[in-house]
Amino acid sequence: MTLHPEWLVPDWPAPARVRAFVTTRAGGVSTGAYASMNLGSRSGDDAANVARNRLIVRSQVPAMPRWMAQVHGAQVANLDRLAEDEVPSADAATASLPGRVGVVLTADCMPLFLCDERGQRVGVAHAGWRGMAAGVIENTVRALGAQPAKLMAWMGPTIGPAAFEVGPEVREAFVAIDPGAAGAFVRHGPGKYMADLYVLARLRLQRAGVARVFGGGFCTYREADRFFSYRREQKSGRMGAFIWME
Repeated sequence: MTLHPEWLVPDWPAPARVRAFVTTRAGGVSTGAYASMNLGSRSGDDAANVARNRLIVRSQVPAMPRWMAQVHGAQVANLDRLAEDEVPSADAATASLPGRVGVVLTADCMPLFLCDERGQRVGVAHAGWRGMAAGVIENTVRALGAQPAKLMAWMGPTIGPAAFEVGPEVREAFVAIDPGAAGAFVRHGPGKYMADLYVLARLRLQRAGVARVFGGGFCTYREADRFFSYRREQKSGRMGAFIWME
């Protein structure tokens, strides 16, 4: 496997057989607003370019990635049981069999990797604010079927706290479940807050029993040369976060 040098490989103490990476804007064939590694088939990009980009990624993984129909929800697909041609409506995926490649597409939402310390289970979640509030992180932890204390997580590129302005309904969705989540929101004018998805994800993981959390520190909105961002420009491509076991 020879990944593009600008793609991201998680810096976490996962077992060697756990492999994962996140694509960036670099390394594909799309042009214009979608330049160049756009993997989103519903983004408005030329379908032939998206197909070529997906073939480039396919050459880096052991099997066809299990693309999903993401809906900003909390459903988790079990890749061990998925039919070969099935496209699940889900925002997370887990696997315990080698060679099953989970993937989520993002362009401001957080891609979240999970694995157990023995390298027997892996998971990936599309964790934007809606999915997080709906419980996608907790559902993925449960679906892995391992003791949460033996799991670890890595938080990929998402919109940063200096760029993510939200309304009071977003704050309330989290604070209603966990009053401690109030610390992830900073008031920013009348009825507006700046939200920190990394803090919110850590809180959710901690509540689910996952203490070892790595990654963070990216901002898809501000790092325009590196990442796609739907909030920055709605005519935007999608990055892919891929995980599997050898």
